[in-house]
Amino acid sequence: MSTSSKINTIRTRFAPSPTGYLHLGGARTALYSWAFARHNKGQFILRIEDTDVERSTPAAVQAIMDGMHWLNLDYDEGPFFQMQRMDRYGAMIDKMLADGNAYLCYSTPDELNQMREQQRLKGERIRYDGTWRPEAGKTLPAIPDGIKPVVRFKNPASGAVVWDDLVKGPISINNEELDDLIIARQDGTPTYNFCVVVDDWEMQITHVIRGDDHINNTPRQINILRALGGDQPVYGHIPMILGPDGEKLSKRHGAVSVVQYHEEGFLPEAMINYLARLGWSHGDDELFSRDQLVEWFDSSNMSKSAAQFDPEKLKWVNAHYMKQADKGMLLADLTERMAKAGYSTEGGPALADVLDVVLERASTLVELRDEANLFYKEVSAPAEELQAMLDDTVIAALKDFSSRLDSIELNVEAVGALVKDVLKAHNLKMPKLAMPVRLLLTGIKQTPSIDKVIVLLGKAKVQQRISAGLGV
Repeated sequence: MSTSSKINTIRTRFAPSPTGYLHLGGARTALYSWAFARHNKGQFILRIEDTDVERSTPAAVQAIMDGMHWLNLDYDEGPFFQMQRMDRYGAMIDKMLADGNAYLCYSTPDELNQMREQQRLKGERIRYDGTWRPEAGKTLPAIPDGIKPVVRFKNPASGAVVWDDLVKGPISINNEELDDLIIARQDGTPTYNFCVVVDDWEMQITHVIRGDDHINNTPRQINILRALGGDQPVYGHIPMILGPDGEKLSKRHGAVSVVQYHEEGFLPEAMINYLARLGWSHGDDELFSRDQLVEWFDSSNMSKSAAQFDPEKLKWVNAHYMKQADKGMLLADLTERMAKAGYSTEGGPALADVLDVVLERASTLVELRDEANLFYKEVSAPAEELQAMLDDTVIAALKDFSSRLDSIELNVEAVGALVKDVLKAHNLKMPKLAMPVRLLLTGIKQTPSIDKVIVLLGKAKVQQRISAGLGV
């Protein structure tokens, strides 16, 4: 990878740390980086920042890859692993030391703690005091025996770091606010901020789109990049995602693996659509395809304020995509989910026919599965709810309806006509008959159209469930 050639192609990257799953915030960052690259006919790179050896795991790497695959966020290069680039980081740190842009620091942890405590007592900013920072005319302390040094970056002592953020606009940080951060630990392993700079430079990343929790890292990384002689990318920091309660997203609402949303019955198309709207917009458009997202996506419509995760809105979006989905795919998924849940479809209607009826009400594939199972499992109406709906007139109407089923051809139109006839004969309004019928046939009050339910269940099962529920 060249570090010197100027390139015109836009190159973005997604660089997760494999210390956990790919959650909504990370998935949105990946999506925006991917969409920005695709919109600009550029390239999207995947990099795994696995230098946290104690916390990084192969399982977490796989979880990230699974999430990317489910969302179909294809990348042009990678995945690159930082642990496979240690020699390169070491060479660059040596260069920094040789050029005078970094120095060895022998301050012990106890000395650093004492320094911080004194600064705290004086009300000063907590920062490294520069004991080992070389300056013109300064005499450094004698190198202590048995102490392995860290390597610190020699941050500029004056001036400011300025960048025009894609999302937040111009940002300026005074160098006096910044510390001489450690770029290599005592054991020689490089730190996050240094590895990121080297990688972004050598991988020729032109645009870095990431969460605004990285803003404090950005001036430090820019200064390191300048010291190395690299070209500064364009930075864009997107606000965090809040939970429904306005607090930072937690496992209670959304901060779970995106793959879990697949398990819970969400379609990747819906998740892409919903995630895109959590911090970006195209006019008032709420629903749009992946191709439309790529066509429309640019940084000018990224929001500066935090987005709020709304599970019900996600379900609404998912319901839309379920109705647009290929029926063959839905049937295959429904068949698999029924089998995994141990739901048998033997002795019941064709699952494809059930799918057509329950699809209109379900907002997830799991709801679709459970609605479908109503047509196969043994059900019993909740006794208290049922008794509250029954009186002598309703019971007589239910018995009349059940007996008259034998005289009609079983289709939606004939069942509808029969219901009307029974209502008229017993002087009842529709809810007075329909609600107990739903409870008797499915065990729940909210179902697809009752005439469709009856047709799918068949005359014998309808009559059996009505009789069992009424105790006759």
